[in-house]
Amino acid sequence: MEVRSIYKTARVSPKKARDVAREIQGLPVSEALDALTFTPRKAAFLIGKTLKSAIANAENNHDLSADNLVVKEANVSSGPSFRRFKPRARGSASAILKRTSHIAIILSDEITIEEKPQRKKSTTKTKGEGKKSAAKEAAPAKEEKAAEPEAIEETPVAAAAAEEEDKA
Repeated sequence: MEVRSIYKTARVSPKKARDVAREIQGLPVSEALDALTFTPRKAAFLIGKTLKSAIANAENNHDLSADNLVVKEANVSSGPSFRRFKPRARGSASAILKRTSHIAIILSDEITIEEKPQRKKSTTKTKGEGKKSAAKEAAPAKEEKAAEPEAIEETPVAAAAAEEEDKA
């Protein structure tokens, strides 16, 4: 079952709130609350209020346990913008938009918890590192190629020397 909570006209820019909302998608409710509690942003506080409201809706209206709930979606869309004006040079004015956002959180108890894949460390090489590592890889290859012909040449010479010793 899905449970929804919406916070309309929150006084935070949607662009700033989306960064926080993306972090809690797919997390269990307890982990999402912990993440929002320790995120030092205004949007985290407002999204936390919305998440707590969704949890309360699930427990009181639908008789669901908060332990089994997962954040299915956390959407932030733009709301109405307050228009303000700031004085500028030579008696002109410029518009300032004070943006608001609508925060919608959907919780579900039907989704299995998927762990986020670990990020791979970047394999990009720095400018000097690539040349050094390529030189290191190329050097052993040259030694191996040089070692093979010598081994072939040594074998007939050693065999000829052994035959000369036998004759003598």
